[in-house]
Formats: sequence, C-alpha cells, structure tokens
Amino acid sequence: MTDALSYFSAKLELETDASDVYAAQKAGEDFVLVDVRGEEAWAQGRIRGAVHMPYREIAERASDEIAARTPVVVYCWSPGCNAGAKGALEFARLGYRVKEMIGGYEYWVREGQPAENDEGALPRVFDRQVMVVRAPVAG
Repeated sequence: MTDALSYFSAKLELETDASDVYAAQKAGEDFVLVDVRGEEAWAQGRIRGAVHMPYREIAERASDEIAARTPVVVYCWSPGCNAGAKGALEFARLGYRVKEMIGGYEYWVREGQPAENDEGALPRVFDRQVMVVRAPVAG
C-alpha cells in the first residue's frame, strides 16, 4: 500500500493531462505551457497560449524568458515522444517546478482543445476513441 501511495503521489506531482491543463488555462492558473518540439512541429500546430522552446534550447533560454518561481508544464507530440521528458528534465535541472503533460499535442487535439498554427485557429475535433462525445442538445 505504501509503495502505491508513494508512486501515484509522485506521479501526480510530476504529470498532468490535456484536460487538466485546459481547465487550468480556463481558470487562469499561473503557469507557463511550453511546447518543446522543433520548429516544423510548432509551425504545423500548437496549443493556444503555449511558448515555443525546443528542449535543446531550454538550458540557454529558460531563465531569460520564464521567471524562476513560475510553474512550467511541458509537452511534445504524443505518448510515443520523449521530448517532453527531456524538456521537463532540463527545467528541473534549472530549479523550476515542472510537470509533463502526458499524451502531448496528440491528445490535446484528439480531445478537441483549442489549437492553432501560423494561419490561426485549427478546427476542433472530438475523438470518441479518447473521450465521451455527446450529441448536441436540441433547443
């Protein structure tokens, strides 16, 4: 029991998900969302409100661009991408409170959260494979 309690407590201290990040954005919580992917990925699409800082640049840029006491949430492409973990590690080395958004950009988009690219807002699509999708209520 103690092992499970310790494990899941630590996991929730260090991870979050797309739904919780979106709720935190809507609530106006104080944190910086950082997209740690490369330039082409950023240009293709990103989470509205995110800052672009590829994980390889965090050590040199973070302290100039993000206040040290500001909580940080990082994301990469998907569950199959470890750039989020690499980015979180870099922020942790610099002393930031950091979480990784599990599921990355893929699950953000699949859950229909707001995304954009250089041309503007991207269509919101709600994927029944990852969430409950209800029919609109008439009237």
